Amino acid sequence: MNKPLKNDTPTINSTFALINIQRGMGIFFKFIKFAVVGFSGMVIDFSITGLLKEKLKVNKYIANSCGFISAASSNYILNRVWTFKSHQANIPKEYFSFFMVSVIGLSLNNGIIYLLINKRKMNFYVAKLIAIILVIFWNFTANYLFTFSLR
Repeated sequence: MNKPLKNDTPTINSTFALINIQRGMGIFFKFIKFAVVGFSGMVIDFSITGLLKEKLKVNKYIANSCGFISAASSNYILNRVWTFKSHQANIPKEYFSFFMVSVIGLSLNNGIIYLLINKRKMNFYVAKLIAIILVIFWNFTANYLFTFSLR
C-alpha cells in the first residue's frame, strides 16, 4: 500500500493569506504612525484653539477651525514624510487632497462637537477630544485611499 506523500510546499491560498497578513500589518503600523502624528496635531489644535477661544475670546467654532487647520497642515508634512513616505512630485495637488479630507474631517469634527455640547451638555474640550477620536478613522481611511495611495 502506497503512503500518501506529504505536501511541504505552501499552497497558493496560504501564500495569499500570508501576503494579506503582511499587508494588514503594514496598514496597522501606518495607522499607528498616523495616530502619533495626529497626537502631535492634537497638541497644536488644542493650543491654538485654547489661545483663540480663552485668551482672545474668538468664537469657539472659528477657534476650533483655526486649531484644526493648523494641525492639519502640520500633520500633512509629518504624514507625507514619515507615515506614508510619499514621493508624489505634485506636492500642491497632494496637499490639496489632504486639505480637502481635513475640511470634511473638520465638518464632522464641528458637527460632533455641536451635538455633544448642545444635546449632551458636555464640556467643550471633552466634546472636542471625542470628536478627534471619531474623526481620526475618517481621516486615515480617506488619506490612505486617496491622498497617499500608490498611483
